[in-house]
Amino acid sequence: MSTPTPPAPDLPEPPEQPEPGQLMADPGTVPEPGAATALTHRQILVIISGLMMGMLLAALDLTIVSTSIRTISDDLDGLSIQAWVTTAYLITSTISTPLYGKLSDLYGRRPFFLTAISLFVIGSALCALSQNMYQLAAFRAFQGLGAGGLFSLALAIVGDIVSPRDRAKYQGYFLAVFGSSSVLGPLVGGFFASANTILWVSGWRWVFLINVPIGIIALTVVARVLHIPHTRREHRIDFAGAALLTLMLVPLLIVAEQGREWGWGSGGAILCYALGAIGFVGFVTAERRIGDDALLPIRLLGNKTFTIGSTLNFLIGMGMFGGLAALPLYIQIVKGHGPTESGLLMLPLTAGMMSGSIISGQFISRTGRYRVFPIAGSVLFTLGMFLYSTMTVDTSMVVVGGFALIFGLGLGFNMQTLVLAMQNSVPPQDMGVATSSATFFRQMGGTLGTAVFLSVLFGSVAGKIGDQIAKVAADPNSPFSKALADPAVASDPANAPIVNLVKNGGAGSSGISIDDSSFITRLNRDLARPVLEGFASSMHLVFAIGAGVLAVAFVISWFLPEEKLRTQSGLQARAAAE
Repeated sequence: MSTPTPPAPDLPEPPEQPEPGQLMADPGTVPEPGAATALTHRQILVIISGLMMGMLLAALDLTIVSTSIRTISDDLDGLSIQAWVTTAYLITSTISTPLYGKLSDLYGRRPFFLTAISLFVIGSALCALSQNMYQLAAFRAFQGLGAGGLFSLALAIVGDIVSPRDRAKYQGYFLAVFGSSSVLGPLVGGFFASANTILWVSGWRWVFLINVPIGIIALTVVARVLHIPHTRREHRIDFAGAALLTLMLVPLLIVAEQGREWGWGSGGAILCYALGAIGFVGFVTAERRIGDDALLPIRLLGNKTFTIGSTLNFLIGMGMFGGLAALPLYIQIVKGHGPTESGLLMLPLTAGMMSGSIISGQFISRTGRYRVFPIAGSVLFTLGMFLYSTMTVDTSMVVVGGFALIFGLGLGFNMQTLVLAMQNSVPPQDMGVATSSATFFRQMGGTLGTAVFLSVLFGSVAGKIGDQIAKVAADPNSPFSKALADPAVASDPANAPIVNLVKNGGAGSSGISIDDSSFITRLNRDLARPVLEGFASSMHLVFAIGAGVLAVAFVISWFLPEEKLRTQSGLQARAAAE
């Protein structure tokens, strides 16, 4: 009789193996509730749809507000303090950008992206309730707290779920957001600003109210679809770094925006410089002391790609925002187009940016090489800025559009490529810091560029106009002199600014006020001509300075290393490392 075989002992089942392309959670990983581990193409598209809604909020807000700010200022009787509305928003959005990046690396992207959207929506609703410009500035500052996370966190999440080599497949969706906002922003902003009331509410208040339904939809979509694994780790919160960063940036941003009004050597400006310098020294000291838990870990500055990429972002931000601030003024003042038309005439620049991003993205996806695009892009946007400096009163808008296309193509080659290079060069756990740093340095450069460019423009334009008037007034046979000699023209109140200037001997001096440029549209055509030529001459100088700044970026771009692009997403790389 055979002995019965004893039953086999119960053994634990082997761990389930992930399917191809699926992420296995590490035993020590604490994923967010409901975190999805399989990131298929379809799931990535669903997540990106939520990110696009968040980015649309910030992108649309920029173009809508810039189109309607003049109407808003007039209605709230605060044209003279209009700059504070922009400055307040800029300060909080710039300071919060690196905070979002670091905190999302520590705690996960989802809660902070939802927080950014919520703050932006609440701030938008408060802006719509503003009763004066000081309230509007305060509420725009609150709104900026949310704006600081919308762009940087969206790009960081893409870095988490898509490998650098595959990212080009999804870039087009984000470019569609920017393209749509560039077209819709001026149209919608112009419509709201020109309407007295819409549904019993002042038209300009809808500039901010429109963000509320978009934001609610974005919150709903993001809350439902954005579930990605996150590994929590031990950390210290860099409170000292955050405080010192604020001390460094707030005075510098204030003087960048207000220095033209105060005077760059005034007591207030000097105080801002001193506070900024103290904040900078304190910030660097604090970041060295806290180590890897710093908002901006000092070790990253030893990374050549990160350092050069940050420098290029700063310089490109100067040129890009400076050019974007001056070009609409040329179109509106020198060429005589309205704000809405001006926005539509900027479409060649948008088309160039989108084309450049698509071309570079597809090439990088196929070859894994990216260094050629910052170099080629630097050549193109330097050339575009130089061509801007040749524009005159008579330059065709078709030609201007061609220049804008070249400039935009150069920007398109650089913007996403530099973010990609910086993300690829850092450890996966620093993805948020790298992404927010790219946005942070570009925004800092943009603030400085806008302040410097507009300071040069408005600091020289009155003298340039006076020189042009003196030139044509000295020639009795010029159309200007003949128009001035016409009693009907000379007695027209609309022509009084120029007639009085010449009568009082102000020609050739800065004896003309350009605080309100609307008088130009009412001038006799022949009398307006030297005024327009004065504006064009000042813009030549602005664009020439911009070309010089971008030429420096071209030189630096040659030092950007060519690193092998990872074929894993940030999540996969972290899982492999753990």
